[in-house]
Amino acid sequence: MSHASSTSVLRFACLAVAVLCVAPVAWAERAETAPALWGYGVKSCSAFLAVVPRADIPPELIDEEYFRYREWLSGMVSGLNLVTGRDVLRGAQIDAAMSRIRATCEDDPGDDFFNASLRLVRSLGQLKDRSVTE
Repeated sequence: MSHASSTSVLRFACLAVAVLCVAPVAWAERAETAPALWGYGVKSCSAFLAVVPRADIPPELIDEEYFRYREWLSGMVSGLNLVTGRDVLRGAQIDAAMSRIRATCEDDPGDDFFNASLRLVRSLGQLKDRSVTE
């Protein structure tokens, strides 16, 4: 890893630690309001299922929206890996995780992509079964 990229990773890690230290205090002060969630995680499972490609679709024809969900999941997993200090997917690839989330969403299309993603991580035993936003 180059010096510049290791410096960037260190800065990001320091920022993440600072946010994690300050956020609980801020959330406790306004306990009646849940923290805001951003990005594709707030979209419904039914919206995600609408863009999931069929198995016979060539990669170049996959809807760009699907890749946005995939990138959102990659960011969430990376953040959880940094915070927990371990691989929350236990060696699984993002595409395998997307398949599992698809199955979860098919079971409950009214849920959101964030909670479906967290259920996957919890099922792998990498997070306690409680809200990450507490």
